[in-house]
Amino acid sequence: MKFAILLAALLPPLASAADPTLYALMSVTKEYVVGAKLPPSGLFRRDPSGWSHAAYNHPFLFGLDSDPADPSTLYLAAGNGLFRAAKYGETWTLLTGSDVTELRDVSIDQNTGAIYYGYSHGIRLSTDRGKSWREIGATLHRKFTEAIRVDRTKSGTLLVGGEEGVFRSNDDGATWKLAGAAGIQVTHLAQSPNDACRWFATTYQAGLYTSSDCGKTFESVGPIGVGRNLYDIAFDPASPTRVAIAGWGPGIQISDDGGKTWQPRNLGLPTTETTAVIFDPAHPGRIYAGVHQEALYVSDDLGKTWRKDGLDGSSITRLKFVPEGPKTR
Repeated sequence: MKFAILLAALLPPLASAADPTLYALMSVTKEYVVGAKLPPSGLFRRDPSGWSHAAYNHPFLFGLDSDPADPSTLYLAAGNGLFRAAKYGETWTLLTGSDVTELRDVSIDQNTGAIYYGYSHGIRLSTDRGKSWREIGATLHRKFTEAIRVDRTKSGTLLVGGEEGVFRSNDDGATWKLAGAAGIQVTHLAQSPNDACRWFATTYQAGLYTSSDCGKTFESVGPIGVGRNLYDIAFDPASPTRVAIAGWGPGIQISDDGGKTWQPRNLGLPTTETTAVIFDPAHPGRIYAGVHQEALYVSDDLGKTWRKDGLDGSSITRLKFVPEGPKTR
């Protein structure tokens, strides 16, 4: 026993995986006057000491995903193109030309590294880390694409949301089929981390839609959010049946039964105009919410109580946890 204690004291501690890092895309719009110097806006990273701003000031960032081979490299869908932000956002490279604007979302295939983005006039794909692109949304009737996600279990299977509903392709965009929410503007798509066949889609005015057959068909979950704009949905990695939505009017709503029933969790928030929500995968019960032109708020009891976490005066378009890992490129 004494030998074991001595050996343990001499050996270095076992390395543990670092908690994933929370990133936020935001702009400061509260009381902003056109022509004035832009306050720090764009990509923010939450460190143990608080929030830090990436090197580049950008007011129009809408989508975020990470390089599966190098979590320190991020891809950002912006108003003027797709950026690669390397070294945790220290260096930025524009990967697209002047022929595309108003990028709305980006999704990286976590198995192949293929990059997809949706923009004002379609969908594009790169298989060489952004050196070249090809259009894959040409056959869609209405090409404006607000949301795009790659099925994490099936490379080449994509779901997109635009002005006419949710569309699905299982051949890298060569063909598309309407999956649901016909004629409805979709704002966001999310795939469950617990069940790859469970998806949700948020919409303008038409509430929430869900799929339990791997995104092949979507159906309305009921009255939640109908007549309002929903902007985000988050799955709780700690609970297979818990989801949260953020919307303009509903605020933050949480369901513990997979979307059948919902409870408002807005006590302590300054308004119910929320635009982003996410569960902390490393801290069960912790949830973050972006409140329009107010700040980012955090709760450690699933939204029963809230406190301000920073980013004062911000409008947050996206929150994402990114795993930490060694740089390989």
